[in-house]
Amino acid sequence: MHIRPAVSSDALKSCNTMRRSIAELCVADHRNETVVLGRWLANKTPEVFATWLKDTGNTVLVADHDGLIAAVGAVNDDGEITCNYVSPDFRFQGVSKMMLASLEGVSLVQGNVGTTLFSTKTAHGFYRAAGYRDGGSPFFKFGTESYPMFKQLAPSSHTKPS
Repeated sequence: MHIRPAVSSDALKSCNTMRRSIAELCVADHRNETVVLGRWLANKTPEVFATWLKDTGNTVLVADHDGLIAAVGAVNDDGEITCNYVSPDFRFQGVSKMMLASLEGVSLVQGNVGTTLFSTKTAHGFYRAAGYRDGGSPFFKFGTESYPMFKQLAPSSHTKPS
């Protein structure tokens, strides 16, 4: 397993991984409701993925396992983890933990003292076990509950360069 920066040729496989992760692993969130699932999947297309790669304020990573995309993650320059999806074929094999650690590492290199994210109901326990804390009440986004969470990564004396 190798976590590396995503490239444009990863778009189709990455989108398939994200779409399967949502559809198959996040049933507790979308409850197999067609409208909710459709909203969530709407931006998981190769065309949108390409825009994520072009955004200079965004870092997109993939977990590559012999040419298969086992996970997809992204973090922006402000330290917000904007996605972290694992293929159902690689669930419970440590891939999500590796991806999360890599995204946190990118955030530290960018000068952030912590990370934030909006967790699904499905992933909430995973993030809590990884040291994330709830940062407010859950709210609804695209028809699913989102849990604002944060984690301090470095001492607060470390500041992001201007």
